[in-house]
Amino acid sequence: MNEKILKFLGPIIIVIGFIVYSTFFIVSEVQQVIVLQFGDPKRIVQKAGLHAKIPFIQNVVFLDTRILNLDAPPEEVIASDQKRLIVDAFARFQIKNPLQFYISVGNERVARSRLATIVNARIRGVLGKEELATLVSKDRARLMDQITKDVNTEAEKLGIQIIDVRIKRADLPQANSEAIFRRMQTEREREAKEFRAEGAEIAQTIRSTADKEVTIILAEANKKSQVLKGEGDGERNKIFAEAFGRDPDFFSFYRSMQSYEKSLIGKDTSLILSPDSDFFKFFGQSGGRKTRPANQ
Repeated sequence: MNEKILKFLGPIIIVIGFIVYSTFFIVSEVQQVIVLQFGDPKRIVQKAGLHAKIPFIQNVVFLDTRILNLDAPPEEVIASDQKRLIVDAFARFQIKNPLQFYISVGNERVARSRLATIVNARIRGVLGKEELATLVSKDRARLMDQITKDVNTEAEKLGIQIIDVRIKRADLPQANSEAIFRRMQTEREREAKEFRAEGAEIAQTIRSTADKEVTIILAEANKKSQVLKGEGDGERNKIFAEAFGRDPDFFSFYRSMQSYEKSLIGKDTSLILSPDSDFFKFFGQSGGRKTRPANQ
């Protein structure tokens, strides 16, 4: 009997459970719901909690109420001065009008694709009117505000509010980067050559100045040495003169001894002179007196 009851009530319980499951739905704090009936929107549920719908006839579409991020694909922008730039931007958006959002794009995937197209188009439109130098200056914030405003105007038609649009990175194309790098390298090499040439010139000037100073110092030293030598010779001659004046015979004897010392050097020295020559005038005498000839 019990088995027959269970077999009879089992399918009924399953059907009732399925009906209840199809009737009620839960909306979380970060969601909003569009209730559709045969594909047509009937009402919007934005309050969190348990809600009901007509089973099998109505279905629900959940949409996020949080601020969402959009990474737009990198886009090449040509500035007004014909300079190329690769711009990688991102946007933050929020679904403000769920019904308009559903009618316009249907789901978040399509919305992201449409937004990426709008963001890149607005970036090209605004940045294309400016020079490259402006894009990397303080005016960049003003340009981004203008892009955000323009994108938001387009996004409102999709039931979306744009919170912010920012550029993550702005780079030159690879070919331009390599050309700029080569130009910078050439410029640095030219500057290095100029610095080396200036250094060589300064070094040559220092060497020339040093050589000149050395020549001047040596000349002054030679001059001073010659002056001192002349003064010494003069003092010596003065002393000799005074000595000669006091005792002419002693001075003559002293000078003769010096001549003998310089002339009679070595054991094999030979002198062929007349015996009565003045050179031998002090030979053969004592007391330093001159020897007079025998016939006198």
